[in-house]
Parts: sequence; structure tokens; C-alpha cells
Amino acid sequence: MSAPLDPPTAVAPRLWPSAAWGWFAVAALMVAYTSSFIDRQILSLLVQPIRADLGITDTQFSLLAGLAFSLFYTLMGVPLAKLADRGSRRLIIFFGIVVWSLMTVACGLANSFWALFAARIGVGIGEAALSPAAYSMISDYFPPSRRARALAVYSMGPYIGAGLALMIGGGVIDMIARSGAADLPLLGHLEPWQQTFVLVGAPGLLIALLFLIVREPPRHGVARAAAQDGVLRYMWSRRSTYYALIMGYSVFGIAGISYLAWMPAVFIRQYGWTAPQVGFTYGLILLCAATPGVLVGGWLTDKLAARGRRDAPLYAAVLALALAAPFALATPFAPSAELAVAGLAIFSFFAGVMNSLPATSLQAVAPNQLRAQVTAIYFLIGNLISLGLGPTIVAALSDRLLGGPTHIGQALGIVSGASIVIAVIVLARALPSYRASIEEADAWQPPEGLK
Repeated sequence: MSAPLDPPTAVAPRLWPSAAWGWFAVAALMVAYTSSFIDRQILSLLVQPIRADLGITDTQFSLLAGLAFSLFYTLMGVPLAKLADRGSRRLIIFFGIVVWSLMTVACGLANSFWALFAARIGVGIGEAALSPAAYSMISDYFPPSRRARALAVYSMGPYIGAGLALMIGGGVIDMIARSGAADLPLLGHLEPWQQTFVLVGAPGLLIALLFLIVREPPRHGVARAAAQDGVLRYMWSRRSTYYALIMGYSVFGIAGISYLAWMPAVFIRQYGWTAPQVGFTYGLILLCAATPGVLVGGWLTDKLAARGRRDAPLYAAVLALALAAPFALATPFAPSAELAVAGLAIFSFFAGVMNSLPATSLQAVAPNQLRAQVTAIYFLIGNLISLGLGPTIVAALSDRLLGGPTHIGQALGIVSGASIVIAVIVLARALPSYRASIEEADAWQPPEGLK
């Protein structure tokens, strides 16, 4: 299935698209984002059957879960973002969804470690096409005064996807496992874990069809000098804004990723919970605390902007981080499981408030023809710092300084609390330069009253 690329609009017309088309696009993008997180997370629930059927070690499985996906997801984001800044974003997203959905189905057809490794690479490459192009599209659908809420709705996707995977993924997998292996037309003999990948991946092909309906919005905020400079030179010339934001948000990511990686172990080791208990509870918290937090972050940013704050998304981020810090530090030290759940819910709410603000902050100051690339560079640096350092620092602190696995909670609290405090300092110091960048960006935008 193919269609010609839409030509990019080099100069923005003096109109914003209708709100109806804008929210339709946001809804389609959010559904795609949710699907992508289910596709990438489902592997973690299939550890035992994959290891048993393919005869692989824990180390090999860790490569499937980590390197095969994350390396290509981060590296391919930059060239795909460059295409998004020059061509049709909706069709780049369409082909990305098709690729990751087919590669998820291919995971279910794999009968060896290397076949599954290759399919996971494909999932990472396909998903790399989504967010940089999505953030750029949404920024062209909505004027700055209404953009934060739209970006927040899109940013709900990871929490909904991860929450659903944790809450109901295990039950679905158990239901398929009870039905046993199956011989399917065209696909052949599939074990239950293989059927799970096919079941999860196939609906993505239907989601992709939405992007043959979604319209490519006209481009707003084109700065011609940026096209001559190139993205790295442009960002370096304004490093007091761009690199401060990227580093501050990336350091916060250490806390967020560390919680996702190690908080289940805290409940199991400190409070004696079972894995199903942890999965259901954490999934419920992501859906009921973190997801509303994302919407609050968008609402708060738009309210602050309406009251005249030029630095609204960054100011909201600093507020959310300052409120999150004590709960990030204290939750793993809680004397009971009930208090730990309460602390985790509050921390997850403020982490949700934060979730859409990096994109909102960067999109507000990036020239249109560099927006997707700026986002991809943020993802590249942010993933290297948060995924590469967060869980490992927590484990190393626990093993080497605090006395071993039973102290993983203390290590999590120390690392998360410290990283958030550092992020607050870095982002607060960037507020003046960010306001100057907002003033520069105002010259690129059409009047908001024209719709």
C-alpha cells in the first residue's frame, strides 16, 4: 500500500487548521503511540516461554529487550526526523506504523534468537518514525496558546500503553497459553507466545489506515536562517536554551526510568508482593494517576501562558519537578506497602505532569524545518542518559555501597531524589534564556486569531 509523498509547505499560510481536524489527528496519533508502547512492552511479559522455546540465556533476552530495540530506535530517529522536516509527516508516520506492526507480527514468526533479534530491530526502526513527526504535526495544527493540551493528549499514549500491558497483558497471555499451540492459515504452527505477538501487532495495520485520512497541516514558524545553519549548528548557537532543556529533562528521565525498572523489585523484596500484584497495581497507578497528570500538565501550561508567562511550559516543569522530588526520595523508604503505593501514585502523577512538557518546551522555540530533528536529538540524548545510566546507577549503588539486593529501595530513592534536584536546578537556570528564545520564535508565527 503506498501513496505519493505530500509536498512540504515551505511558507506557512496565515491560517491555522480547523480544531476538528486537529483533534482528529491528535486522537489518531495518541492511539498509534499507545499501540507502539504495547508492542514494545509485551516482550517483558513473555520472558519464560521465549527462553524455554528458543533456548536462550538471560543475557540474550536482555539484548532482545534492550539493545535490539533501543539502539536502532534512538539512532534512526534523527534521519527519519530529517525526512519529517522536509516531507509529509503523516505518510512517514503511516509507513512507520506499518513497519513496526509487521515486525511485531514477525516476532511471532521467529524460530531462533537471531530471527527475533532482527524483528526487534525492525520494531525499533518503525517506532522511531512516530514521535518526532507527531510533535511537529501537532505544533502546526494548534497555535501556541492551545498547543500544550494537544501535546498532552498525545503524550498520554505511553502511560496508557504501559498501564494496559501491565494490567491486562498477563491475563491475555495466560488465556492464550491455556488454549495451547495453534496451526494458523499462512502462518503455520505457532506457540502461545508467538500467537501473542501476532495478536498485538496485527491491529497496528488498521491504525495505520487512519493516516491516509489525517491531513498534513501547513507549516507554521519557518525560520529561513535555520535551514542554512543546520540543526546542530543552530542548537549550538542557542545552547543556553536547547542544551539546558535537553540535559535537564534527560536527568529527570533517570528517575522516571529507574522507577519503572526497580519499583516492582522494591515491592517484591521489601513488602513480599507477588509479580502479578505488582503488575496490576503499577498498571492501575499509571492509568489513574500518571495519565491524568499528563492532562494537568497541558492544562497548567496553557493557563500559565494565558496569564502572560512567556516561559509557561518550562516554568510548569520546574514546579512539577519540585513537587515530585520529596515523593521520589521517600517512597522506597516507606514503612508499609500501603504508604509505598500512595507515594508511588503521587510521584507518578507529577511525573505525568512532566511527560508532555519537554516536547511542548522544545516545539515552542524550534523553527518549523528543524522541529522533528530537535525532538529526535532530545530522544537520542535523553534515552542514552536515562536508559543507559538510571537503572545501572541504582543497581551499582545497591550492590557496591548499600549492601546488596535488599537495599534496592534505598538506592532507588537516593538516585531518583538526587536526579530530580539536579534537573530542577538546570531547568530553573534556563528560564531567562528560554524566555529570550520564545521572543525570537514569536516572529515566525502567524497571528493566533486567524483560524
